Amino acid sequence: MFAVANNVLSAVAPRATPVQSRKTVVTRAEATSGKEYLATLPGIVSPFAPEPWDPAGLVNEFTTVGDVRRYREAELTHGRVAMLASVGFIVGENIEDFPLFGGVVSGPAITQFQQLPRGFWEVLVLVIGIAEAYRVAVGWATPTGAGFNQLKSEEEYNMGELDFDPLGYLQQQKAQSASPEEFAERVLALKNKELNNGRLAMIAIAGFVAQEFAEPEGAKEIFEHLFQTIEKDIVYEVEKVEEAVVALERAG
Repeated sequence: MFAVANNVLSAVAPRATPVQSRKTVVTRAEATSGKEYLATLPGIVSPFAPEPWDPAGLVNEFTTVGDVRRYREAELTHGRVAMLASVGFIVGENIEDFPLFGGVVSGPAITQFQQLPRGFWEVLVLVIGIAEAYRVAVGWATPTGAGFNQLKSEEEYNMGELDFDPLGYLQQQKAQSASPEEFAERVLALKNKELNNGRLAMIAIAGFVAQEFAEPEGAKEIFEHLFQTIEKDIVYEVEKVEEAVVALERAG
């Protein structure tokens, strides 16, 4: 949804990233299977390296290069949305008196959407529609024949790159690089950071929402739940220490 607005760190990745195997070296342009292609992409970092991060096992011997490109586009898009959502979830619960909506929005984040005034949803849907239409126009192939539900070719589009860098961050990195090789390393490092934070954010926002829905006494804000849990843990530990002291006094 908001991939356009969160693509500041995206940049052109080296198209011929070499990947060492036991017998040969495969570059992205030479990859013929989904597994080979995935091994040339950013996101292969510790503690999972040298294997790509694929906990669901989506990439197997039947997966094509086009499938992997589509999976990576989805991962980047959802990771960016999740990063925004995670921040918005926490911030929204802690600035309830924000004057944008007249201070009428309050409480746990999962209940705030229902409190928004009329007119907000129409604008939001319009913004999302424009962002998604732009993303589709930039990256997706015309849905005809074998090109249905596929990204454009490697030469036309690299996953996640929407040419949106309003802060000029990419140019700053290029200016600070002493050589094209250093610039490529900086770009790869940024892409790895974006993927790692996006993956973490997807897990985090799922946990936030599940936690508020799972509260037996009704939804509680994230920090309220956290501090109550800490308080209960402290009280429990103090009680256990007092019980141990009493037991030692009786034994003595």
